[in-house]
Amino acid sequence: MDCKDKNCPKHGTLATRGQVLEGVVVSDKMQATVIVKKDRFIKVKKYNRYRKQISKIAAHNPQCINAKSGDLVRIMECRKLSKTKNFVVVDILNKQQEEEPKEAKPVKKVSKAKKTAKKTKEVDNG
Repeated sequence: MDCKDKNCPKHGTLATRGQVLEGVVVSDKMQATVIVKKDRFIKVKKYNRYRKQISKIAAHNPQCINAKSGDLVRIMECRKLSKTKNFVVVDILNKQQEEEPKEAKPVKKVSKAKKTAKKTKEVDNG
């Protein structure tokens, strides 16, 4: 694939540094940007338990990588690319499997008269 994105860590001039994170792509609706959800557990000392904390991180999605919603990706920190983006997608670790549409079962319509008859039988029996 021919990548002409200057902000691509593999084919462009964008330098990566700092944090390396893994997460699941939640949204890919923006142009060249994905939202990555990262889960982590924080200990609550009072109750000696852990609670889940979710971070949503905006990351640049180069043309050559093209991560889709549901993919498990690795992102790396880079210079600020926009107001909210300072991470870039480096790898797709696990692609989301596209589910085949399930066959629709025919729905049996029940008339109102039958519904009320069932209710009156239940009331009489109960």
